[in-house]
Amino acid sequence: MIRIAGMAGNRGRNLLNIADRAPGGAELSVVLTTSEDAPVREGAAERDVPTEVVPLEDEMSRTDHEEAVLEALADYEFDLVCLDGYMRILTDTFLEAAPTTLNVHPSLLPSFPGMDAWGDALEAGVSTTGCTVHVVTDATDDEGTVVESEVDAGPIVTQEPIPVYEGDDEDSLADRVLYEGEFRAYPRAVKWFAEDAVTVDEDSGTVSVADDVATTAEGDHDGLPGRRLVSNDRLETLRYGENPHQDAAVYTDYTCEEASVVHAEQLNEGAKALSYNNYNDADGALNLIKEFDEPAAAVIKHTNPAGCATADSLAEAYEKALSTDPMSAFGGIVALNRECDAETAEQVIDSFKEVVVAPGYSEDALEILFEKDNLRVLDVGREAHSASERTSGGEPRALGERTERFTEKPLVGGRLVQERDTQSISVDDLEVVTEREPTDEELESMVFGWQTLKHVKSNGILFTKGTETVGVGMGQVSRVDAVRLAAMKADEHAEGKDAEGAVMASDAFFPFPDGIEEAASAGIEAVVQPGGSVNDEDVIAAADEHDIAMAFTGKRSFRHD
Repeated sequence: MIRIAGMAGNRGRNLLNIADRAPGGAELSVVLTTSEDAPVREGAAERDVPTEVVPLEDEMSRTDHEEAVLEALADYEFDLVCLDGYMRILTDTFLEAAPTTLNVHPSLLPSFPGMDAWGDALEAGVSTTGCTVHVVTDATDDEGTVVESEVDAGPIVTQEPIPVYEGDDEDSLADRVLYEGEFRAYPRAVKWFAEDAVTVDEDSGTVSVADDVATTAEGDHDGLPGRRLVSNDRLETLRYGENPHQDAAVYTDYTCEEASVVHAEQLNEGAKALSYNNYNDADGALNLIKEFDEPAAAVIKHTNPAGCATADSLAEAYEKALSTDPMSAFGGIVALNRECDAETAEQVIDSFKEVVVAPGYSEDALEILFEKDNLRVLDVGREAHSASERTSGGEPRALGERTERFTEKPLVGGRLVQERDTQSISVDDLEVVTEREPTDEELESMVFGWQTLKHVKSNGILFTKGTETVGVGMGQVSRVDAVRLAAMKADEHAEGKDAEGAVMASDAFFPFPDGIEEAASAGIEAVVQPGGSVNDEDVIAAADEHDIAMAFTGKRSFRHD
């Protein structure tokens, strides 16, 4: 545990925030101020933290006052000194006798040092300011006179950027810097000291932080740095969010090289702009078809596949995808992984769709698609092409590589970050565990189903034949219910296909044989699933009883967002 001596001039809000949060187990041992009336004393008392007052008396020199401060702190144990609005320039009289001393300054040093950092930032017209936690160093000369260029010039421990908004004044900017900047940066720095992750080299005037990793492969963080900095620019304000009462905007990362709906060109400029839900669903659809090298098509509704297929041609793939659940596809998002041709476009406009996403379009396809005024046509080709270039060469434009490694899910008060689920299996990865071996067609269907199932919300069950979906059971709290839903979709909603003789894919193991019993009732003849349940033997026995072939992937494929 690290103990802190806090020194504040007024309210000491950073010190009280540190006391409340106890970063790294840090404890505020004492708060010292120069005034009996400093509000920080009341806040410290509420937290059972003792306080000391060392007034600034007229006859006291800077050195005399610092010696008095050291004397007042002599009865307390502390390993770190944290300043918070302590309006005294410290000299080596104090700094050499005390442990490392930190201060937080309300700007991104070396910009805007001094007393009015907020006003200076506003006057300069910058769009970003912030705060800096730095080690305090002596800013006086041999005679004790303050050297302005040395004030706030100690080695930097950490910084936090904060935007400056149009209409800001000093008060609004100061509040944002405090609550969104200093309240993050100061506890972060204290935590690093508490965890012995900071090395201060006084001779060279540098600070290094072992936990503030920026590497991508070393250590146990596996490329997940100690601090994740994300900077996006607002692309446009949206009509509303998921619902009309929610405000929303879409932000963009201009450094992203991967094919993306955020960076897509909307070719029919007269159509209405994408909505929040359009962006979300189109992103899900695009991510699904990136799984396949063969011509592939998917129809997405509420981020779940209503159907997906691969085939020898794009038009055939789309026909098979749509026939899985044409009723649910109404008002959905279409994604294609090849340049859209006229034959495919004719099928797309045969029923109402919100958006079509593809890496290019033939001129004939565009003419057909533009017949629908509010069908948004997105080109996610990796390079901007003129209309003539889109039709030249004859080769389909590929979607390119998946370059973004991580995905994020915002939470209240934070965010989850994980690697994308880029797992890909082949027939050779499957472990057959039943008496009956799967046929070659069933094995092919298992692989297709597994790659598609990654994009179905858990609990997820997928029925497939060959390389097309026939029934999707998504988002159920019971895996048995997910099987029942997939069977119902296949038998009641699919056109020209059903569950009889299909392959079933499950995104997690079956904890009991009941899921297999339900699948057998639906006509399933083969199953692919991760395996790993304590009841695997019973589940395999149920499959053998019904002459169902089963293979394990050894991997789970949950999707919870």
